[in-house]
Parts: sequence; structure tokens; C-alpha cells
Amino acid sequence: MKLKGTIFQCLLGVLLCLSCAISSAAHMSKPFVHGSYQEIVAARAGKPFIISLWSLDCTYCLEDMVLFGKLAKKYPDLDLVLISTDTPEQMNEIARVLKKYPLKKAESWVFADKFVERLRYEVDPEWYGELPRTYFYDSQGHTIALSGKLDYAQIEQWIRKNKKNE
Repeated sequence: MKLKGTIFQCLLGVLLCLSCAISSAAHMSKPFVHGSYQEIVAARAGKPFIISLWSLDCTYCLEDMVLFGKLAKKYPDLDLVLISTDTPEQMNEIARVLKKYPLKKAESWVFADKFVERLRYEVDPEWYGELPRTYFYDSQGHTIALSGKLDYAQIEQWIRKNKKNE
């Protein structure tokens, strides 16, 4: 009888580990390298979407995550791309932070090039690394770039406007 209990405990432990691994994998970020930004934009040609660049140590970035979480709940088809400017070595911490917010549908990337200036320049030659940095793409490919904390009402207005134009 004791053997059955031990086997059951082992199986339960294995299932728990698998569940955690699957849950973590769902929040893993893709490596953001030279060419990734063009890949993200090209994959969404003709559709409105938002790209948000953020970091673990950026207070306003985390406040924006709360805002994006609320918007994603209200607008389930919101196409949101999150790009962490942290490093791949911080992937577990990034995944932990992303799990806090209802952003399961958001695509997640993390800077994976030691030459971060090149990545920033590729995103936007006018961007010097200030965070949060957010880009709003409409269906015609026109972009609005904002640095700093976002405003819920303004973003919701942008979403509504672009839903009409789809």
C-alpha cells in the first residue's frame, strides 16, 4: 500500500513539473535580433497593432502592462507585441512578470544582441533607449511613437478608431 502512495506522489510531482514547464513556455520570449523588427511589422501588414518596448526595472513600463492587461481583456483581438530590452539571461524573470498580467495573446520578445544600440536604431533611428516606448501602427502602416507612461483613454480611442478602419 505504501508503494502505491509513493508512485502516486511521484506521478503527481511529474505532472506538476510538466504543468509548470508548459505554463512557463507559454510566456517565453522570442530572441529579438537584427531583422526581428522588420519580421514583426511585415507579419502584420495591413492590420493595426501595438509594439511596446519595456524593461524589468522600468516602473512606468510595469504600469503600462496593467493598462495593456485591461485593454486586452476588453478587446480580446488586440494585437500587442511586447519587446523587453532586458537580456535573455533574465528570461525567467521576464516570464514571471508577464504571467502577472492577462496578456496571454501578446507576442513577447527579448533583446538578444549584445549591440543593443543597433537593435534600438533598427526599431527607430529617433529612439535613444528611453522607456517605455510604444508604437501604434494603423492598417495603412502609419506609425505613432510615444515615449513615457501611456494614457488608457487615448489608447482606447486609438483602438476604437482602428477597429472601424479595418
